[in-house]
Amino acid sequence: MSGPEVITLGCRLNAAESAAMRSLARGQDDLVIVNSCAVTNEAVRQTRQAIRKARRARPDARILVTGCAAQVEPEAFAAMPEVNGVLGNREKLDISAFLSDERVRVSDIMAVRETAPHLVTGFSERARAFVEVQNGCDHRCTFCIIPYGRGNSRSVPAGLVIERIRALVGEGFAEIVLTGVDVTSYGPDLPGAPTLGQLVERILKHVPDLPRLRLSSLDCIELDERLFEIAAYEPRFMPHLHMSFQAGDDMILKRMKRRHSRAQAIETVARLKAARPGIAIGADLIAGFPTETEAMHENSLRLIDECDIVMAHVFPYSPKRGTPAARMPQLPPSTVKRRAGALRAASARRRRRWLEAMVGTRQRVLVERQGRGHAENFAPVQPTAGEAGQIVEVSITGLENDVLIGARA
Repeated sequence: MSGPEVITLGCRLNAAESAAMRSLARGQDDLVIVNSCAVTNEAVRQTRQAIRKARRARPDARILVTGCAAQVEPEAFAAMPEVNGVLGNREKLDISAFLSDERVRVSDIMAVRETAPHLVTGFSERARAFVEVQNGCDHRCTFCIIPYGRGNSRSVPAGLVIERIRALVGEGFAEIVLTGVDVTSYGPDLPGAPTLGQLVERILKHVPDLPRLRLSSLDCIELDERLFEIAAYEPRFMPHLHMSFQAGDDMILKRMKRRHSRAQAIETVARLKAARPGIAIGADLIAGFPTETEAMHENSLRLIDECDIVMAHVFPYSPKRGTPAARMPQLPPSTVKRRAGALRAASARRRRRWLEAMVGTRQRVLVERQGRGHAENFAPVQPTAGEAGQIVEVSITGLENDVLIGARA
């Protein structure tokens, strides 16, 4: 081994930071870093499980735990006998932290005002690179503990983002994904308060050799007009957006302290699809939020068809200690599980129809690992030829296990 083992749980931003940590701790072969997630109780449980499994597999290794769960509950992880040290989200990108013998190094994340621009990249098979442009969140959704793990919103200056992307394109990366905790809140903390749309516009202008640009997720209420125009009409901006909808009922959205309404979600997607009919929509949805009635659940179910959601990430609600929603009247776990299953089934049906409609078409596919890749709309494709990092023209001939089957055109 030439560096630490890094075990990643949770979001794309964690994946990007895991790659940065692997690079920072190069040469520390005895080190295992567990990059944790706190978005749900299940994510925290999986983190503990991963720590125990890592200790069984490598009894002599040093195990450091970092990430959002470690930031929010450092003492709980420090108390685990398998753990040698706990690092906060600020400390995880400080090389000295990997060499320290301190049991707990977790600072006040709310005091952090900058995002380190030299550590903004994670990689996927030398084909796709994730570039962190923003970290933290200024909003306080009632179900979410993440702002207390990530701190307040802060942005990477556009010039540094462009410089990094230009270097990655020079290294052969064909696709860049802009990522962050609340990426659409990019800019107000920077001089001139640029918007995310202006950042994307500058990237496309100043890195003309970049073939494909993608966003990790969007809050539809913060989709500024410049970004809408780019998403609708710019061919190098991939026709795939993942929306942070969370629910399809106005009362539940209000109790979540979300800033958009059901109608705004539907209108945003309708506008995008009118301008760019082939755009694919993904969404985060929470099942069984406290006080949710069957009628409210049905509104979320209908949102899948009304917004043509073909990539749904469904989260069964579980109360997070320290969040307002944890103090609200809870639903029986069996109800939450049933509703999550219904949302997943509805999304799976929509996804299947979407994939079936692509059989017989031609798609431009970025080849990633083992000959598999993704089309511009992020449909998974198994092409029959192509090296990792290549963009190839593929004729879609069939569908197996929700993966499109293609032949090199």
